[in-house]
Amino acid sequence: MAGIHTLDRLIGDDYPDLATDAEVRAFEQVPYADRVAAESTYDAIKLGAACNPDGAAIQFLQNADPADTPVVITHRDFIARVTQAANMFHALGAEKGDVISFMLPLLPDAFVTLFGAEAAGIANPVNPLLEPHQIAEILEAANTKILVALGPMPGTDIWQKVEQIRPQLKHLKAVVQVAGGGDPANGIYAFNDLIKQQPSDRFVSGRKILGSDIAAYFHTGGTTGTPKLVRHTHANQVYQAWALNLLLKSQPGTNMLFGMPLFHVGGSLTQVLQTLSAGGSLVVLSPGGWRNPNAVKNIWGLVERFKPVALSSVPTVLAATLGVPPGNADISSLKYAAGGGSAIPVAVGSAIQDKLKLPVVEVYGMTETSSVHTLAYQSRPIRLGSVGLPMPYARVRVVQIDADGRLIRDCAADEIGVVIMAGPGVFGGYLNDEHNKGAFVDEVWVNSGDLGRLDADGYLWITGRAKDLVIRGGHNIDPAPIEEIMFRHPAVGFAAVVGQPDAYAGELPVGYVQLKPGATVESGELEAWVRERTPERAAVPVQVIPIDPMPVTGVGKVFKPQLRWDAAQRVFAKVLAPLVARGIDCKVKVGAHGSHGSIAIVTLTGLPADQREVIAGEVHTLLAPFVMRHEVVQA
Repeated sequence: MAGIHTLDRLIGDDYPDLATDAEVRAFEQVPYADRVAAESTYDAIKLGAACNPDGAAIQFLQNADPADTPVVITHRDFIARVTQAANMFHALGAEKGDVISFMLPLLPDAFVTLFGAEAAGIANPVNPLLEPHQIAEILEAANTKILVALGPMPGTDIWQKVEQIRPQLKHLKAVVQVAGGGDPANGIYAFNDLIKQQPSDRFVSGRKILGSDIAAYFHTGGTTGTPKLVRHTHANQVYQAWALNLLLKSQPGTNMLFGMPLFHVGGSLTQVLQTLSAGGSLVVLSPGGWRNPNAVKNIWGLVERFKPVALSSVPTVLAATLGVPPGNADISSLKYAAGGGSAIPVAVGSAIQDKLKLPVVEVYGMTETSSVHTLAYQSRPIRLGSVGLPMPYARVRVVQIDADGRLIRDCAADEIGVVIMAGPGVFGGYLNDEHNKGAFVDEVWVNSGDLGRLDADGYLWITGRAKDLVIRGGHNIDPAPIEEIMFRHPAVGFAAVVGQPDAYAGELPVGYVQLKPGATVESGELEAWVRERTPERAAVPVQVIPIDPMPVTGVGKVFKPQLRWDAAQRVFAKVLAPLVARGIDCKVKVGAHGSHGSIAIVTLTGLPADQREVIAGEVHTLLAPFVMRHEVVQA
């Protein structure tokens, strides 16, 4: 008889508490490989289905409205359709090692595609909100053989992007349209037409998926340069579900309000694979997920209707839900709030505890660790602001490394250093070997690029991002504490601090805030607020700029490069102001550059031919003291 943990061979009817380090170490005496019951993600969702076959795997809402009747797909039907999808991809020529990329909103068949692709070959979820050239670069880097995409539909431009980039994809053999009629003569097939031709009880290929087989390529990092694709094995992804089900004490039939994108590991693994492998149910809020404004607006009605145990999303969503009064809604099903992807500001965590009376389970990890690597154990004291403890069989160190990424030493308790991680979830490397330079310390420890400290009890505290540091005259300024101070101002909804270029100091800190709806501030009020509360004078932002909306990534993290570009643009515009005062049409635009990271483009318009070189020389002289590259364009 199987125990309560679907993915563990040895746990019986009750989950262990793991309330002390000694209990975790004793638990780890049994090798992880002896415990884990699933070789692949397909095995994992099959085990979840077996414990709750007639329960809902997916409850799909069109518009995040708790009054609507969801489209329900049972676990039995879901695993059958995943099997059919794997067979469909096989029939289109996909074998182990072939890549099936997809660009889909959160429709039920997006989940089917994810796991069907992993069962047939290698899944590659792609952010459809990226620019066409960025999508094409990812698909080419992945050697995409089959592309699954949403067909033509009002309100979305996914299909237009597919048509635009298709001629550039050298390895592409077939395109499969979800919610479209297809055009087989041109290699475009209708998802529903193809999938119904396939058996649902076996793999036609006869494939036996191994834990060491590559399951997926996830795009990570910035949106410039050669795309960085993280390779996950099936074993990497299964570990994520195994560990979270253990620590969250997952139960069959538990509902999860789901609105994260599948191109982010926090969505596809931390929430989707974890929930389905435990026989739980994904309440899919809308095709746009949390991006649909109704998802936050109706949050408490959705909680009352579907009774989830957790309020779980990225910090920007958690912060937004605090602005919606629960009123008379029954939210007693909630046992905790969970957030990751970026740090939960302490002010947000405190408000969740105070207003909603929920403990805050903060998690930490990265695409390279198959998502969560540490979290706040429910059986232990939660330390607000900490990202908790390593999951069983996972390891964390905080170290000093040299400029070449070599280990110097481990840090003492509470000493800040670089966070490095190892364990069953840690990937084996990027697809492009050039990206592996500096990715690992001593071969098996992935370098997170984050700064942090381990306290005396082993709790991890993330203090900043190595590359987010503002370096003012050689003085390293961590933005996180200043952001926390800005966040505590009653008018501030979200805050970020970046470096703005400075001819003397290299960089100066500048703050950006998004005010709460309806809030206003006096000129200089925010600067004074921060100055009074920041003991380190060099860390006080030279300016705090209200901005609406705050630029965020596809998964809700503040997109700091956009803020750095804005800050640089403001500085350079001031520096070039004397030219404008002389009547010269001079405009500056700062943005991404493939090899320089960022660049300032100065456009001079309407100059007589004999003045062009002279004025361009003046621009070069004015901008020469700054580190950022610049170019002058004549128009």
